[in-house]
Amino acid sequence: MAGPEVLDSLARVSEQQREIRVGLLGCGNVGGALVPLVAERADEIARRTGVRLAITRVAVRNTARDRGIDFGDGVLTHDAMSVVTDPEVDVVIEVIGGIEPARELISTALRAGKPVITGNKELLANVGVELFEIADEHGVDLLFEAAVAGGIPLIRPLRESLRGEPVSRVMGILNGTTNFILSKMSNEGADYADALSEAQRLGYAERDPTADVEGYDAGAKAAIIATIAFGAKVVAGDVYHEGISGITAGDIAIAARLGYAVKLLGIAEQDRSTGAIAVRVHPTMVPLDHPLASVRDSYNAVFVEGDAVGSLMFFGRGAGGAPTASAVLGDLVDAAVNLVSGTHGSLGSFERAKALPIDETSSEYLLALDVADRPGVLHQVTGVFARHGVSIRAAEQEGHGPEARLVFITHTAREADVQATVSELRDLDVVGRVGGLLRVIGE
Repeated sequence: MAGPEVLDSLARVSEQQREIRVGLLGCGNVGGALVPLVAERADEIARRTGVRLAITRVAVRNTARDRGIDFGDGVLTHDAMSVVTDPEVDVVIEVIGGIEPARELISTALRAGKPVITGNKELLANVGVELFEIADEHGVDLLFEAAVAGGIPLIRPLRESLRGEPVSRVMGILNGTTNFILSKMSNEGADYADALSEAQRLGYAERDPTADVEGYDAGAKAAIIATIAFGAKVVAGDVYHEGISGITAGDIAIAARLGYAVKLLGIAEQDRSTGAIAVRVHPTMVPLDHPLASVRDSYNAVFVEGDAVGSLMFFGRGAGGAPTASAVLGDLVDAAVNLVSGTHGSLGSFERAKALPIDETSSEYLLALDVADRPGVLHQVTGVFARHGVSIRAAEQEGHGPEARLVFITHTAREADVQATVSELRDLDVVGRVGGLLRVIGE
């Protein structure tokens, strides 16, 4: 007969092997990759953490659809709220997207004391702080690594490893679709329309690519990053968006000749003296020796700059079912362990951000002008720059006659002054066309 110490040990083992029952909302690209990943990793996770994960309820729109997964009886349902309120569900994963009903479902789960893992960037970029507060009030986790950069671990380093770091800027390639298109234009000289068609054919771009190519997807991610990096409530409406649909192969060729790559970047910066936060998404000229310039195709990369840590770069697959499911699983393990331990990771409090409008930001700029090839043109053009206080760092002329083009790179200037310069240049009779205006990042 076993003694008391052996019985106590067996009880502890039983307690350590506690099963955490998971309710999954959505089983599309990410959810469909997550279900077999959890099953495949369950034994190893249990061995390393003492927690056994089991997906026991799954809410989908169409329960009759063949998903290539044997869920077993009673697992699938079309009623997402029934999964959230099921007393047999311990943790909820939301990968359905959109703001509603996701907000109601997540709020209900948190108020019931159930940790939530989500990959919903649109939701978090609009009402994330509201949900963080509910999670803290009820002492449970709300984790969202998958919402920003797919399989790249970025949110956890920002909210944990770099929590005491005075972060000054976070910038990166946050959308794989646009990076694929720009890489195609850069590597092969393809025009925008052809590169977009190729991205759609390969499944990188949706039939309606607006959210990607106009910067809204990257903007939502940038808002979440800024909120976590600076501890301030930044929402999607605070983000300036400018997409890549106006970028030409000629713009990219000029940038390459001058030693730059063109990337769609999400940039979040905080002015330490005022506390103002500027968050923007736009095509940017990146020096070829900068790490972001070498990020190709559908990959993502994020560059974090801090006073003490210097510069860090996070790189990898920013989208796709398997990489994103990996990020979700990492959050699920954390949430399950914290639930068993009776703890949770608090994000703290967030004040409303003092948003800096794009007009008040500063950068270097590249501007190309198609001009008349006759004496005095350069003087007229540079006079416009001077009147608006925009200093020219470099200037050159390409071509002659009707093909003449002036290319300028400015010193650091205010956005409002540069836009006023562009507006006046368009009214000059010697200027036939004002080409793309590209902002330039430093080293």
